[in-house]
Amino acid sequence: MGIAGGIHWEEHGQPDGPAILLSSGLGGSGSYWQPNLAALGAGHRVITYDHRGTGRSDAHVPGDLTVDAMAADVVALMDAIGLGSCTFIGHALGGHIGLALALSAPERLDRLVVINGWAKLDPHTARCFDTRLALLSDSGPRAYLHAQPLFLYPPQWISDHHDRIQDEEEAMLAHFPGAEMIQRRVAAVRRFNIAGRLDEIRVPTLLVASDDDMLVPPSASEKLAAGIPGAQLARMAAGAHACNVTRAEHFNMWLLDWLDGE
Repeated sequence: MGIAGGIHWEEHGQPDGPAILLSSGLGGSGSYWQPNLAALGAGHRVITYDHRGTGRSDAHVPGDLTVDAMAADVVALMDAIGLGSCTFIGHALGGHIGLALALSAPERLDRLVVINGWAKLDPHTARCFDTRLALLSDSGPRAYLHAQPLFLYPPQWISDHHDRIQDEEEAMLAHFPGAEMIQRRVAAVRRFNIAGRLDEIRVPTLLVASDDDMLVPPSASEKLAAGIPGAQLARMAAGAHACNVTRAEHFNMWLLDWLDGE
């Protein structure tokens, strides 16, 4: 655990095991992966981090914020902690960071897992971003955070975990990075477009899609799988956008089977 180049990171699991680096989505916090740490850490060295501009990492992000810049942060972090290569697992924006790394620094990735990501922004996802940013602009951070579970989780899961979600909302509000940072991060992910470069990716890749994802249509993962040579696609019938959280046991088992099989 520590700070490297302004990036807060933590290590879990087996120090001598194969390395897994976990990258979260728009929220940017490494704590997103809590439901997966015990299972993945049983046989792996697992590293989480807070994206620059979020969580406990440096709040100041100079220059143009892009997915490529976020990927450069990952390379710098890996260098700082002496990590030559790893299995990179990214959720949504985190998956885009992994895809950018597969194009710019493929030698640093042993394998790549992208959960509910895309190669090019889908019109449905753009509409969701418009709605979320309007809430942030017109009603403020609390309204933005209060609506966030609707885009991440299935309805029944929200109902069953109401108290937990309320507690998380208060914690996120206390550490909210500011409207400008959220807007910059959304702008970066909107601009991300590698639809014409998928055939350049040679890293063994697994795409995970949820059929009931409120934010990203599963067809986005289908397009990634069709374009990346040798990529595999795993479909969840339920679990929504944050399927690694809402169906953690199933996701962990599925993921470890794929890692062991490779």
